[in-house]
Amino acid sequence: MSYIHRDIEARLTRLLASSPCVAVTGPRQAGKSTLLKHCLPSYNYVTLDDPFYREQAHADPLLFLDSLGEQAIIDEIQLAPSLLSYVKIRVDQHRSVKGQYLFTGSQQFGLIKNLSDSLAGRIALLELLPLSVAEKRRYLTIPDAAGLFRHAALTGSYPELVVDDAVDLQSWYASYLQTYLERDIRSIYNIGDLRDFQRFVRLLAARCGQQLNMSDLSRDLGISVPTVKSWLSILEASRVIYLLSPYYANLGKRITKAPKLYFLDIGLACNLAGVRDEAHLFNGPMAGSLFENFCVQETIKFFLGKGLQPPLYYLRTGNGLEVDLLIEPSAGQLVPVEIKLTKTPTPQHARTLTSFRELFAELGPAPGLLLSLSDTTRQLNREVTAVTLDDYFRWLPELLETNKTVV
Repeated sequence: MSYIHRDIEARLTRLLASSPCVAVTGPRQAGKSTLLKHCLPSYNYVTLDDPFYREQAHADPLLFLDSLGEQAIIDEIQLAPSLLSYVKIRVDQHRSVKGQYLFTGSQQFGLIKNLSDSLAGRIALLELLPLSVAEKRRYLTIPDAAGLFRHAALTGSYPELVVDDAVDLQSWYASYLQTYLERDIRSIYNIGDLRDFQRFVRLLAARCGQQLNMSDLSRDLGISVPTVKSWLSILEASRVIYLLSPYYANLGKRITKAPKLYFLDIGLACNLAGVRDEAHLFNGPMAGSLFENFCVQETIKFFLGKGLQPPLYYLRTGNGLEVDLLIEPSAGQLVPVEIKLTKTPTPQHARTLTSFRELFAELGPAPGLLLSLSDTTRQLNREVTAVTLDDYFRWLPELLETNKTVV
């Protein structure tokens, strides 16, 4: 299988030079093992998915570590968490040596806590999500915004799907979901009937890009609201979904406080919701929500890829004014973003952003951005710029580095 260079490679190199251990977490099939084996070919690699190594790690952890040598990659470390105590001893014996052990794991629920507790001060964390737009373009030629959206929705962003045209997408996603349920969910949580949980995930897919109403989900599935909350936290922790928080800091106006729901791989959402062709994608009832999901998921990937919690929100007032995305850098102005599935943005599309800037002038918002399928960036009015997806993704790093806004 071809290798696609990942954005976090440079950061991985920096962390290996400064920390004795590094852990790479993220959802299944995101490419964690492939990344490490490609970047660190001299390291010994073992996976605890292999029953032989897993048994050895449990039965004789010191011999297991001896067999790995001084530099090792241990895959699926959550299958032998007790090993971390022995790793700590080894690391402390050679504390000045950097980059001794790398770990991967797909079960995010308790994995990060175990790593942080056992190797506090000795480990750095990285998170790898499915391929971003920039990463895909290192392998594929996708010339326009419509093509990026189409590929993300109808093919997905997991590396295997991108590099192997022979994969049957429907079968792959069905298998992926089943593996996730059986290995990551059932092994940790007693959630009852897995079929109910699978129905829950499918129902969420049909509601991506919408405000989350837990009471509606509870009623539709016949489960309690606390169960809905628990299942959402599982999906969020394992990076299947992302809950976008509302922005309501001392605004003094009636603001909706429910989060909005997004999938971190729109391909999975489309597969679960039955959106499997171009006509349904661009013209079906979910078209606008799916494009919004695509833009939000790529923005989230950018920040998580930098090791940052995404400074992202949305806003909706009681009278229906809604801004799809608010970006709040650590310094600089709050940036409002509107997302529209259109190739011809017009000044009328900018009305929401103009109204937001008027109603919430006390926030000192930056000029607004309108994301669409357009291939040209242009000014819609004095306060709103319609930016292409390419210009938007080029601008995001600049936001972090200089806290500038698009003009």
